[in-house]
Amino acid sequence: MSPEQKLLTKWRSLPKDKQEEVLDFVEFLGFKNSANKIPLGERLQQIRTKIVASGKHLLDEDKIEKELASRRGRLQSRE
Repeated sequence: MSPEQKLLTKWRSLPKDKQEEVLDFVEFLGFKNSANKIPLGERLQQIRTKIVASGKHLLDEDKIEKELASRRGRLQSRE
C-alpha cells in the first residue's frame, strides 16, 4: 500500500472533527514550504479583510499603542 493510500485509509477512519484537524495540519505544512508562502503584505491584507468581514472594529493608532504598552506591562502617555 502506498503512503498516500495509507494516509487516506487512516484519515477515513477518523471522526469528522479529527479529519478537519488533519486537513488544517496539512495546510499548515504547505504554508511552511517557502515556495507556497504568501508575501507578508498580502497575508496581512487577508487577515484584515477577515476581521472587517467579521464585524469587529480595527484598532486605531492610539489604541494600538495602548495595547502594546499594556502588554509590555506599562501604560505610556502619548505626547
